[in-house]
Amino acid sequence: MAKYRRLWFLLIGILAVTFTLLGYFGAEVYREAPPIPERVVSADGDTLMTGESILDGQTAWQSVGGMQLGSIWGHGAYQAPDWTADWLHRELETWLEIAAREEYGQNWHSLSGQQQNALQYDLKTEYRTNTYDAATNTLHLSERRTEAIAETADYYSRLFSDAPELQSTRENYAMKENTLPSAERRERMTEFFFWTAWAAATERPESDVTYTNNWPHEPLIDNRPSGENVVWSLISVVLLIAGVGGLIWAWAFLRKEDEEPEAPVKDPLTAVGLTPSQKALGKYLLLVVGLFTFQVMLGGFTAHYTVEGQGFYGIETSEWFPYSLMRTWHIQSAMFWIATGFLAAGLFLAPIINGGKDPKYQKLGVDVLFWALVAVVAGSFIGNFLAINQIMPANLSFMLGHQGYEYVDLGRLWQIGKFLGIVFWLVLMLRGIVPALRQPGDKNLLALLTASVVAIGLFYGAGFFYGERTHISIMEYWRWWIVHLWVEGFFEVFATAALAFIFCSMGLVSRTVATAASLASASLFMLGGVPGTFHHLYFSGTTTPVMAVGATFSALEVVPLVVLGYEAWENWRLKSRAPWMENIRWPLTFFVAVAFWNMLGAGVLGFMINPPIALYYIQGLNTTPTHAHAALFGVYGFLALGFALMILRYIRPRIVFDERLMKVGFWWLNIGLVLMLFTSLLPVGFIQFIASASEGLWYARSEAFMQSDILQTLRWVRTIGDVVFIVGALAVTWQVVKGVFFPDLEPVALETDEKGAASELSA
Repeated sequence: MAKYRRLWFLLIGILAVTFTLLGYFGAEVYREAPPIPERVVSADGDTLMTGESILDGQTAWQSVGGMQLGSIWGHGAYQAPDWTADWLHRELETWLEIAAREEYGQNWHSLSGQQQNALQYDLKTEYRTNTYDAATNTLHLSERRTEAIAETADYYSRLFSDAPELQSTRENYAMKENTLPSAERRERMTEFFFWTAWAAATERPESDVTYTNNWPHEPLIDNRPSGENVVWSLISVVLLIAGVGGLIWAWAFLRKEDEEPEAPVKDPLTAVGLTPSQKALGKYLLLVVGLFTFQVMLGGFTAHYTVEGQGFYGIETSEWFPYSLMRTWHIQSAMFWIATGFLAAGLFLAPIINGGKDPKYQKLGVDVLFWALVAVVAGSFIGNFLAINQIMPANLSFMLGHQGYEYVDLGRLWQIGKFLGIVFWLVLMLRGIVPALRQPGDKNLLALLTASVVAIGLFYGAGFFYGERTHISIMEYWRWWIVHLWVEGFFEVFATAALAFIFCSMGLVSRTVATAASLASASLFMLGGVPGTFHHLYFSGTTTPVMAVGATFSALEVVPLVVLGYEAWENWRLKSRAPWMENIRWPLTFFVAVAFWNMLGAGVLGFMINPPIALYYIQGLNTTPTHAHAALFGVYGFLALGFALMILRYIRPRIVFDERLMKVGFWWLNIGLVLMLFTSLLPVGFIQFIASASEGLWYARSEAFMQSDILQTLRWVRTIGDVVFIVGALAVTWQVVKGVFFPDLEPVALETDEKGAASELSA
């Protein structure tokens, strides 16, 4: 370790500081979350709702798909409204109509400008004034506001039923008829919607901003970006520029060029005979491409719902397969196949690390893990179907059906099953790694790989720190531990260390270079990535310090991505190091695509929405899925497919990649993704951004605006990119299926190395 002591101390120090920040300000989320009052009472003292009934409404919302049908506080799907912003605007307009009738005997639009200004002043005063009494845990509402709430709630109760007068609205929102059949549960859900809007309109005690930092933009009550929002946005931009400059300076002046080792004459990985557990990985690859194809098809289906909200080219489909279900399956299948690709990569490496042999019963463990994954996938998908279609009893929905939270939609039982599967994978990995760690030699790179494996195995458990009735601010904190920290943090380190280990084992890069580069990359990823988790929580009921930490460190997340072009070139030029590298040219090509999309999708498109001032106006708009598609598939998707192709190359030694299939697969996936992003999603997002900044978020997500001719046309245009992408996906899938079942019988010049190569690899 002495050679890398400074790099290890740097990484450990960064982890200590960043997790301290994440924990300390996580406690701030708990302390400062918007209160859920025990009682909400009218001016007459009547109880309108209770804390329990508000949470009952939260569970009702979760059961219909939660964040997969519209959004709350900007988090969720993009077709239906953001229920917080939509409720708030409707309630405000209703209050003004009631006030106009009471004060002037006319409707609002008939009043003079002076009269309207007077009522708007009263409106802002009433809504921004905090009438929550902490001593009695009671929220007091005026008679006029009580009436406005009742009228607004009636609209939502009818919207989520099958009321015929709102059928066209449901179609435009891609909602199924009778979304929530129970009238009582619909009433409870309206109470939850009200509470989220109350928190967005009411100022914190001793503060001039609301519980959601003045989000959403709502001119009627002067919800505008706070001063702190602007300040920390500027600081984040300055830090980004400084970070990029510092990285370039360090790269130019501090980086040492090591001599490249002479490439082996033969591929060292082929010197290690295939073990039974490695041979058993073919079914993992089939699961990867099977779920990948399923997800891609669902993506096209889901996108079509944005133009034909209750059908698919004239076929009525929403009764059993509504938008919220299709979007749930689309996202969950992506999480499953990408994770399976990473798990397979680890299981392929474990015997190599262990000197070319399986630990006892390793193949049995690999087989058991596979069928456990299949059971979790099938069970969670069936549970999603039963919950969203309101077939499952309400009290079982969270546990067996749908949690309601984007990216962790699967029922809690299936989430537990997934966690146990990942822990079991960790055990299988450690059985191969621990004996190797005990061998003499430089084990620093292996130690980093081991640390990332342990982190992946354990940190998914963060999802168990919230439950069905947990405060949504606290839930958001823990949800992003999974979506951001687990996926974008530890999987990133695992991928970096795994690729470095593979290339080092192939003799293409020196162990010193591979280890130093991996440790430095891990430090950079963790520096911005860990506290950068807070950039998802700017407007989720958190305070200014959370915004400050999130804005500061999320800017630094972009810094290491600026050198990925160089990394892509370094990886690509490895193909010319030795003739046998031609055999893995296509997996290497996919790894190059990862570097490109990491820079564009995670870097450029990610920073586009990261500063607080940007996210204030565009949270919940189509700019977010632009970043999500480019980063999730562009980075983790291409990486998982690259791992799958590399594993296929070694477990089917006779395979010859079909050049035509691979060219179509690779280029059509990339071109399709570009078309999807830049001819549809991003233009829609920018047009919504203009509407959000000028009128308010409610308008940018409203039925009238979303059904405008230009947005309808742009959503239809997406079909072109989707079709191109689907063709690429089918080509890659067929290549893997052919490789697993029908490997080419022609030998491909794969020969074994001299005796002893296996022990050299394990060292």
